[in-house]
Amino acid sequence: MKTVLLVFGTRPEAIKMAPLVKELINHPDLNPCVCLTAQHRSMLDQVMDFFELNADFDLDLMQPDQSLTKLAGKALQGLSDVINEVEPAAILVQGDTTSTFCGALAGFYARVPVGHVEAGLRTGDIYSPYPEEMNRLLSTRLAKWHFAPTGMNKANLINEGVGQEDIFVTGNTVIDALFWARDKQKDSVGFGKDQIRPYILITGHRRESFGTGFESICNAISTLAKHCPDYDFIYPMHLNPNVREPVNRILGNLSNVRLIEPLSYPEFVSLMSGAYFILTDSGGVQEEAPSLGKPVLVMRETTERKEGLGGGVCLVGTNAEIIVNEGLKLIKDKKHYQIMSEAQNPYGDGLAAKKIIEVLSRDLVAI
Repeated sequence: MKTVLLVFGTRPEAIKMAPLVKELINHPDLNPCVCLTAQHRSMLDQVMDFFELNADFDLDLMQPDQSLTKLAGKALQGLSDVINEVEPAAILVQGDTTSTFCGALAGFYARVPVGHVEAGLRTGDIYSPYPEEMNRLLSTRLAKWHFAPTGMNKANLINEGVGQEDIFVTGNTVIDALFWARDKQKDSVGFGKDQIRPYILITGHRRESFGTGFESICNAISTLAKHCPDYDFIYPMHLNPNVREPVNRILGNLSNVRLIEPLSYPEFVSLMSGAYFILTDSGGVQEEAPSLGKPVLVMRETTERKEGLGGGVCLVGTNAEIIVNEGLKLIKDKKHYQIMSEAQNPYGDGLAAKKIIEVLSRDLVAI
């Protein structure tokens, strides 16, 4: 029995790694070992509980207003200690966080092969998203296996010199998680199902938008809410004070804007399922919403998930006028709404975890 160490520390990472942990639990020759950096604490714990996962190691690194430098230093040391104790045959990291990069670097230092889940996403701008784009680039240089969600991601990796034999197009594990959550919740009364009026779901938390960009996003939502009094605008607010201050100041007094606390993953899936459309700067929502038939307006200047553009996803940036115009178009132009809502999801069929573990099993069990 060979051990695969899975390293993650944020809620989105936990959602996307959960299907891999479950697949490994049932594998006859591979054993999962979960190490949480707990880069995000409370939101991470919610996901672990929902997916019925347990951590073998918990570095508990979260501190208020912690710098990226301090976080990276503590993560690298903690992960090094875990690797030395566990002696894994392989390490899996996911996505683009500081935990991802540090997990890959710690694995490299220990000469343990690293698999990068959700490899090959690129915006082409190292400061957008920040620091995620650079975390992705550095993780690519350190990884042995590159599990790319789409053919476009594979092409990005090949253009950077990664060998084709090391790239595996698998789809995105977030779709696996979404289908699992949907099936588990289908018979329960989910969050938002008691909502009588149609609503637009909003999420926003990107570091690179803080300041002028985020103020513009909030002003756009305010304008949309005033133009569309028959719609509610539901905003589960991120815990970061850089999000909460402008959101409360600009949107707090609008009668059809509901500012709520962060939701658990199943509650959020339920809220997505019932939304008319979604305004977001989240990467995961861009991948999930098309599987639920929900158009997405992405409030970022760039996106590493270009596969959905022109289908169910539209990149609107942080310009208030563009956000308002595209939002009103979805509300008033029913044909346009139908085209976006019926677009095919390019991120897979819900079997990504199975495909990833098949590759690991083939390479590790034979060793």
